[in-house]
Amino acid sequence: MENESMTKPKILCLHGFRTSAHIYKCMCRKLGGSILEKLDLDFIDAPFPAQGKSAAEGIYDPPYYEWFQTNQNFTEYYNFDECVAFLEDYMAKNGPYDGLMGFSQGAVLSSGLMGMQKHGDALKNIPKLKFVILISGGRFGGTKFGTPKLASNAFSSPIECPSLHFLSEQDFLKVEGDFLFESFVDPVAIHHSMGHTVPIMEGENTKIMLEFIERIQKLL
Repeated sequence: MENESMTKPKILCLHGFRTSAHIYKCMCRKLGGSILEKLDLDFIDAPFPAQGKSAAEGIYDPPYYEWFQTNQNFTEYYNFDECVAFLEDYMAKNGPYDGLMGFSQGAVLSSGLMGMQKHGDALKNIPKLKFVILISGGRFGGTKFGTPKLASNAFSSPIECPSLHFLSEQDFLKVEGDFLFESFVDPVAIHHSMGHTVPIMEGENTKIMLEFIERIQKLL
C-alpha cells in the first residue's frame, strides 16, 4: 500500500526520428498497465517537421517530426542548439520534470541532455533531472554519432544518475546502446529480442522496470 501512494515520477518523453508524440505514446502502451499507472508521462512533438521519408509511413499517420538534423555520416549537426532551447523553454513552462524517457533519436538526445545539464552547458534554469530511461539509444561521441558543439562535454565523465537502458541484440543500434550503457554510473539493463522498438514487457523485464520505478520514487 505504501508504494501505491508514492508520487508518480513526471517524465518528459522524447520520440524517435521522424515520428511523433502520438506514435511514441502508442508504442509505450506495450509497457503494460502495471508500469504505466505508476508514471506521469508527457509526450511532446519535436520542433522540426520531418525533412525526409519516415519509417512510420504506412503504419502510423503523419505528421512526423525530428529533433535535429545531421549530415549523412553524423559528423555535422543542424538545429541542435535550437532544439535544446525549445526543450528548455517547454520544461520551464510545463515542469518541473523528474526525468526523461527517450526512444531512438529521442534517447540520444535525452542522454546528452543529462550530461549537458550536469556540466552546466544546457538546461541551466531547469530543476535537476533525476533519472533517465533510454530505449534503443546511442550517444554523442560514440562509434556512430559525432558530437554537437553544445554537447562536447556531455560524456566527459560518467553520468551519475539512475538510468534504465532497453537493449536488444536485434537492434541496429545495439553497439551504440552498449556504449551508452557504459557511460552511466550503475546503469540498469532490460534485454529483449524485439529489435529497434519499445518491447512488450513481461516477466522478469516487468519486474526490473517496476524495481527501477520504485528506486526513482524514493528520489522525489
